[in-house]
Amino acid sequence: MPEAEKILERKLLADRLAQARREGRKVVLCNGVFDLLHVGHLRALEEARQAGDLLVVAINEDATAKALKGPGRPFTPAAERAELLAGFACVDFVTTFAEPTATTTLEVLRPDFHAKGRDYQDKTIPEEERELCRRLGIQLLLVGDRKTHSSSELLQRLQQSGAAPEAEA
Repeated sequence: MPEAEKILERKLLADRLAQARREGRKVVLCNGVFDLLHVGHLRALEEARQAGDLLVVAINEDATAKALKGPGRPFTPAAERAELLAGFACVDFVTTFAEPTATTTLEVLRPDFHAKGRDYQDKTIPEEERELCRRLGIQLLLVGDRKTHSSSELLQRLQQSGAAPEAEA
């Protein structure tokens, strides 16, 4: 499927996923900022995809990414982050969300699995996401490497090397 066809507004995606579930397909949702993509992102997404038949990646819109990551972030606009992620073979669909957590996205899309990176532990997953997953029967998964890669760490190394500008205040 061409990358542009993989990027869908959340409500339209919900309809597609409902049909897939009626066909017996299992849906995995993974969410995050995905700014400054690195191999850790790919590894987590590939592992998440193995848990089901379809992998949906929900990315934070720019304003939310800035609120979460700080001034000067994201470096890559949401539309470009979505296009990059849609280019991964393991990713079936990409959508964006404006809320600070994935709770509304989980409620709208109703995946079978909610995959979080291994930098999370059960107690650090946002409480409202954990509770909603429990209530809706969405299984939580921890995926990817043991946080040996980080966009923030990559940025810090680039700034120390002089290859990247300092984040704006």
